[in-house]
Amino acid sequence: MTNFSIRQSFFLLILFAILVIPPVSSLTLSPGNSFAGAPTIANGDPVYIHGIATGQPSAGLQVWLISKNYVKLDIVQVNADDTYEYELKSADTQLLAPGQYFVLVQHPMENGGFDIYYDSTSGKVFNRQLGTGTSIFQLTGAGGLQNTDGANALMLAINNQNIDDTFATTSFIIGNPTAIINPIGNHAVGDRFTINGSTNLAVGNTLNIEITSSSFNPTQKVQNGEFSAAAGTVNVEQGTDGFNHWSFNVDASTFKPDEYIVRVSGVTIDVSGSSTFNIIEKSIVVPASTTVTPTFSGPASTEPSLISPTKPATTKSPAPLAGLIGILCIMIIARQTGK
Repeated sequence: MTNFSIRQSFFLLILFAILVIPPVSSLTLSPGNSFAGAPTIANGDPVYIHGIATGQPSAGLQVWLISKNYVKLDIVQVNADDTYEYELKSADTQLLAPGQYFVLVQHPMENGGFDIYYDSTSGKVFNRQLGTGTSIFQLTGAGGLQNTDGANALMLAINNQNIDDTFATTSFIIGNPTAIINPIGNHAVGDRFTINGSTNLAVGNTLNIEITSSSFNPTQKVQNGEFSAAAGTVNVEQGTDGFNHWSFNVDASTFKPDEYIVRVSGVTIDVSGSSTFNIIEKSIVVPASTTVTPTFSGPASTEPSLISPTKPATTKSPAPLAGLIGILCIMIIARQTGK
């Protein structure tokens, strides 16, 4: 097997082994050989990088951390079972400036030495195979490559076929701690609803949630002293698009109608946010009254009548039949007598 083939095999082993395993409140990354899709974490969140490196290099592995005007190098030893772990502690990330950070883990391979190395005094990167005193690019200082340019130049240097070293990479973004509360809207007394939001704190961080009535103000004696409140803690959960999320369930059955203030704050990291919402009276549903409409057997008129109503004519009761016969007999007798 050629040196290049051996180098490729080691490259694949270490490339797919590098990943960040998430202890509580730490960064979670996926293995890969590019810097795309870097997640965002807050100052104070630790970063744990675990992986497998074969060959038991006596020099260990060299870890490069590169950002704008920032380069940090560390050595991490490989364990007897070929595993290794590198940690950026909370105190380390607390001091990092906001921005993207590129992590490159360098394996010395067969010759046991790092052929690509950095001189912090001059800010230059050297190729040991070219002899001492010959730099291949300026990483820091005047004319130094920054951010992605510096990381890419380093990858190209180590990936040179004349160099037997290999590497694996990942990245993350440091941002100022943020805790955002999504719009809550109005709710009624007795409602059950969820307040949620997003944060750049790492998964596993704990947040305090406090809900207090705006009427709670001990300095105002005119208040009747009645107010509602709720409080609790929630854990940050895995999110998307570089931000994680949190949620808090609310039972408003004991709340009184009022404006409420929601405050979210970090337990171990200094971060806070606030928002407001209203609790209103629960509406009472009144059954609608039923109107009975009379029906007619005849056809309904499609247009209103234009004829004014007239007084109905008086109808006389018909005369009795016996009276009519008597009158008729008198008339006949009178006519015969007249003859």
